[in-house]
Amino acid sequence: MKLLAIETATEACSVALWIDGEVHERFEVAPRQHSALVLPWAEALLSEAGLARTALDAVACGRGPGAFTGVRLAVSLTQGIALALDRPVVGVSTLAALAAQAPEDGVPVLAAIDARMGEIYAARFSRDGGMLASTHGEQVVPPEALELPSHEVHGIGTGFAARDGHLRARLSSLLASCDPEALPRAAAVAKLAAEAFGRGEATDAALLQPAYLRDRVALTIREREAAREAGSVSKK
Repeated sequence: MKLLAIETATEACSVALWIDGEVHERFEVAPRQHSALVLPWAEALLSEAGLARTALDAVACGRGPGAFTGVRLAVSLTQGIALALDRPVVGVSTLAALAAQAPEDGVPVLAAIDARMGEIYAARFSRDGGMLASTHGEQVVPPEALELPSHEVHGIGTGFAARDGHLRARLSSLLASCDPEALPRAAAVAKLAAEAFGRGEATDAALLQPAYLRDRVALTIREREAAREAGSVSKK
């Protein structure tokens, strides 16, 4: 199976090409440069692999949650490419793509992304025979309001560095490992998308929907002041 994957939901930008289990990826932390990088990278990967666009079986993307503009870019580019080629699409949770990068030792994973505005995007996953499965759905909450697991987990993602590492401190001894610098990657999106495609979960491009979770993308002046005050208090 041959699949192109795009992930732009955070400050990281990445594109991956999955060819029968082998993955090729371009990745860079490049805030505000995603729109200029994705298509040239996709063309370069196809060219390096000697693969025509028409040879693709599907197109995939990280469909969020994440930054509004980044999620929208990934979804719209994926739809555009898929419609032009008349191919199906696979939308992959950005948090699942992040969780897929955690150690594969059977320990559950808590993936969290800094959502700014004093909140994090978070979800919990288990591994069943190597397959990643969601156990607690995606949500956007302040790190102090997230329901904590009662068992050991691998923590991964920038949500563990948000608010001066508040979530990491709350979990403390429950963390089997923690990588607060990890960002979702297209290589992980491609792997999860290929698995989903094999299960018959690809859909028509027109049905691909972003997962923003947050209805608003900005705080009011009063809310920003309240958030700053809360941050000052938490540091004392």
